[in-house]
Amino acid sequence: MRIAISTGGGDAPGLNAVIRAVVLSAVHRGWECVGIRRGFGSLLGEGELLPLGPHEVRGITHLGGTILGTSNRGNPLKWRMQRPDGSWEERDRTQELLDSFRANRLDALVAIGGEGTLGIVLALWKKGLPVVGVPKTIDNDVGGTVATFGFDTAVATATDAIDKMHSTAESHERVMVVEVMGRHAGFIALNSGIAGSADVILIPEIPFDINKVCDKIRRREAEGRHFSIVVVAEGAAPKGGTVSLVDPSHERLGGIGDKVAHSIEQMTGKETRALVLGHLQRGGSPTTFDRLLALRFGAAAVRLIAERQFGMMVALQPPRIVTLPLEEALAMPRRVPLDSDTIATARDLGVSFGD
Repeated sequence: MRIAISTGGGDAPGLNAVIRAVVLSAVHRGWECVGIRRGFGSLLGEGELLPLGPHEVRGITHLGGTILGTSNRGNPLKWRMQRPDGSWEERDRTQELLDSFRANRLDALVAIGGEGTLGIVLALWKKGLPVVGVPKTIDNDVGGTVATFGFDTAVATATDAIDKMHSTAESHERVMVVEVMGRHAGFIALNSGIAGSADVILIPEIPFDINKVCDKIRRREAEGRHFSIVVVAEGAAPKGGTVSLVDPSHERLGGIGDKVAHSIEQMTGKETRALVLGHLQRGGSPTTFDRLLALRFGAAAVRLIAERQFGMMVALQPPRIVTLPLEEALAMPRRVPLDSDTIATARDLGVSFGD
């Protein structure tokens, strides 16, 4: 067998651990591995395939990022190409990709990615590409799996930042608004907010009323607590409003932290500062949990290939790693359950969700 590995979409701590597990599990079976650079780039004329053996993956488990590079704008179904006049057009290059896959004598693909990448490989599988999916996203929003690698590390990073905000917020008697990632799902905001003792947590699943947010801050002020910590997911939106975009042409989210901070300062008179953690959450070494999960996912993906179970995705359903069809996983994206004990815990602790 000759296996190709690709990493698509945003990077996440643990990607290199998956690559290492796939390569070593394949080599132990006498198989060969190659890496596709920058998503699907190497199959579409952007550089060469990278041979991967034990030497190439030695000592990479603890490294953040991906040794293969990645891209979140490399969809072969809608490949952006520049015309001679400088304008751009989208082309369907799936047949080119399939031809290149066969020309390179590849037998299977391990595609590591989030909803976007997994949606692409599902379409490619339906066109005949033998593929196994590995779910990756710090947002933890892929269906069918309790957790994706990268999420635990992102939460740890966000919690550490919130911890540091407490001392400066209390010293200056300010309100500090911390914006974290979470386009459609508020898992990072919810988990880091609770762990970091935030007073207000705003998530995409619960549209917020800024008046309720300010009421919470005023109550703390009346109780002699002259500072507050607000954690907001980038995809949070006010009741009757829409998400905040910094680049509408690409639907790139951002700016909700500044908007919330401005409203709080205007409505309460409290000096308010905003901090956007941004891509800091994607970086750094993966936590122990993420390393182990990534290694388990990688090894399980090779087992699926050995069983010729293509069009499937590996997933964590504790205590086991299970498999399910890609189509099934993508049909039920994960969102924060509003009846979860985590939400109930936050409310019991006095956290406001602005509702």
